[in-house]
Amino acid sequence: MVKRALITGIAGQDGTYLSEFLLGKGYEVFGVLGPCPGAFVEWAKQYGGRLHAIEADLTDMTSVLAAVESSAPAEVYNFAAQSSVGESWADAIATTEVNAVGVLRLLEAVRTLAPDARVFQASSADMFGNATEMPQTEATPIRPQSPYAVAKAYGFHIVGNYRDSYGLHASNGIMFNHESPLRGTSFVTRKITDGVARIKLGLATELRLGNLDAQRDWGFAGDYVEAMWLMLQQERPGDYVIASGETHSVREFCAAAFAAADLDYRDYVTIDPALFRPIDVNVLYGDPTKARTVLGWEPKVTFLGLVEMMVEADLARLQSSGE
Repeated sequence: MVKRALITGIAGQDGTYLSEFLLGKGYEVFGVLGPCPGAFVEWAKQYGGRLHAIEADLTDMTSVLAAVESSAPAEVYNFAAQSSVGESWADAIATTEVNAVGVLRLLEAVRTLAPDARVFQASSADMFGNATEMPQTEATPIRPQSPYAVAKAYGFHIVGNYRDSYGLHASNGIMFNHESPLRGTSFVTRKITDGVARIKLGLATELRLGNLDAQRDWGFAGDYVEAMWLMLQQERPGDYVIASGETHSVREFCAAAFAAADLDYRDYVTIDPALFRPIDVNVLYGDPTKARTVLGWEPKVTFLGLVEMMVEADLARLQSSGE
């Protein structure tokens, strides 16, 4: 029997990589589109009717119920979110409505209409805030320091609550930063690689950035979706840190990205105080030991491999577009 999966936010980075992964395993995939569906309809045509678009909104309970009922999923992956920490300061209410209460609506719909379905919630390492414990594990105290992180912390805890209260097979992936050529240009990694490509091709002369000393644990999104799937194949649900186990500064990312284009970042990067956040998390550094031990998961793409992949993709994109 063909397995059915429901993916919210399917047109985003993680939704795209996961849907391709699941389709490769023979799944039938139902995708809830966000406000920017991109070329989803054309993309879906190549899968011979195994990839379907569903209209739903995590702020509207009726549409969430309809999405779960029509897809009748064996697995549910929730990526629908306002995904920018920076933007959450500008619109904390909308961020909370989707990232927190939206998770509750989805869990209620699953509990009511598909109680045997297995649920994956994309939680965030930003929940840890400026943790004093290095590296961060599943047991690290949660101290969110942005509206985004507070909302994600609610989503994390309500998943655990529904797991304990109703016996749902619901798991949290505590996702550390994971990037790819599909990452939006509002995120610092893609802003850097897009900026490098533009400078290399003579389309720009500088790149304006904020805090270069912030440190993050960066991995490749294509690797991380496998860990998400593995969580739902386990007999028992649980929470897992998904990370590379390495930390690098934004400055290091800059240096590597410019070097990939035979440039020196110090010649082009300008620090812009307006790009600093009201409160910034200084270091995020994950310990993926549980995922390695229980799931048998290992990231494959290295930090430098990720940076070079993204620079090469942005160079190719800009050259082919003729900008």
